[in-house]
Amino acid sequence: MHGSPLGKEELAGAKEKLGINYPAFEIPADTLNAWRAAGTRSANLRGAWEGRLAAAPADKQSEFKRRIEGKLPSSWKSAIADYKKKLVADKPKVATRKSSQMALEVINKILPETIGGSADLTGSNLTNTPETLPFTAADRTGRYMRYGIREHEMAAAMNGIALHKGLIPYGGTFLVFTDYARPSIRLSAIMSQRVIYVMTHDSIGLGEDGPTHQPVEHLSALRVIPNLLVMRPADAVETLECWQIAIEAERPSILALSRQNLPALRVTDSDENLSARGAYVIAGDKNADAVIFATGSEVSIAVAALDLLKEKGISAKVVSVPSMELFAAQSDAYKAEIFGKAKARVAVEAGLEMSWGKLLGDKGRFVGMKNFGASAPAEALYEYFGITPKGIVEAVTAQL
Repeated sequence: MHGSPLGKEELAGAKEKLGINYPAFEIPADTLNAWRAAGTRSANLRGAWEGRLAAAPADKQSEFKRRIEGKLPSSWKSAIADYKKKLVADKPKVATRKSSQMALEVINKILPETIGGSADLTGSNLTNTPETLPFTAADRTGRYMRYGIREHEMAAAMNGIALHKGLIPYGGTFLVFTDYARPSIRLSAIMSQRVIYVMTHDSIGLGEDGPTHQPVEHLSALRVIPNLLVMRPADAVETLECWQIAIEAERPSILALSRQNLPALRVTDSDENLSARGAYVIAGDKNADAVIFATGSEVSIAVAALDLLKEKGISAKVVSVPSMELFAAQSDAYKAEIFGKAKARVAVEAGLEMSWGKLLGDKGRFVGMKNFGASAPAEALYEYFGITPKGIVEAVTAQL
C-alpha cells in the first residue's frame, strides 16, 4: 500500500482484521465523542491562556505580538551599524566561527527571541553567549539547547520552533555534518522557515582531522537546494553582515564559517550591507584585466595574489562572493559591473568547482579542490593542494 491504494478485497480484509465494521466515511459515536471532549478541553485551555495574555501589561502584550509576528525591534539596525563601525576600527584577526560568536553577543542582547544550540560541539561552533543559558527540564527559560550528537534531530527541532513562531532558532555543527541534517534543511527551505544553521570548520582549513571531517562537496551540495541561502563570509565584518541577512530573511540560511584565523579585509566602513549583494569588489582595480572570485577564507589568498599579478603588469580585482544566491538575484547591470571587461576569470574556493560554472563561463579557471582532503596543518594543506596566491597567478596568466 506504500505506492498505491489497497484493492477492494485487500481493504475488506484489513478492516475485518482491525474490527472496523462501520461504513466508509462514518465516524462511530464513541470515537466522535472522545475527540469532541478533547476539543472542549483544548478550548478551555485556550480561553484561559487568552485571559492571561489580556491581563498582562500592555508592553508585555506588545512585545509578545512583535515576536509572534516575526518583527525585529526598532533598535536592531542601529545596533548592527554601531557594531560594524567597531569591527572596522578594531580590525580583528579571528576565525569566522569566532567572529560569529562575537556577532551573536550583540544580536542576543538585542533579540531576546533567539534560541541557540549545538549538536555537542559548543566549544567548536561557538554558538553560546552570556545571554543563552541552557534550556533544561528545571529551567525552561533558558535560550540554549544541548542537542547532543543529533544533527538531524537538531535541525528538525529548529524547524518546529520556527513554525511555532515567536522564536528565532539557530544551531551549530561542522559543515561536513550537513549530510546528517540535510532532510530537515531541505524541509526548512520547502517551508520558507527562518532557521539559521551555523556550520563551522568549513574547509580543508580545519586541518588534522583529515578528509572525513573536511567538507569539499558540501558547499555545492547545499547551493543546489532551492530557497536556501548559503553564506560564506571572509572576515568579521562580512560575518556580521551575513548574520544580519539571516535574521532578516524569510527563509533558512547556512553560515559556513572557518576554523582558522582570517585577516580583516573590510577596513573602511559602509552603511550598506555589501554582503547582501551576494558579490562585490573587495580589492583591486574596477576596470581590471582579470577578475578573481573568492569566498570565505580564500578571499584573503586572492587579495594576496594582486601584488604578484601587478608585478607581471596584470591589473586584477578580487570579488568576494559571500552568497551566490543573493548575487543571482541582482540586476543584469550590477552583474555586468562586477564582471567588467575582464579577459580572465578565476574562482578560488577550498571546495569543489561544481557550483562555479555560471561565474566562470567556458574559459574561466578554478583554483580549489578536485578530490578529498588530507590530514595536516591548514597551511600545509593549502600549499599541497595549490590554493595559493601563486596558484591564482598561474590560473590568470593561463588565460591572457
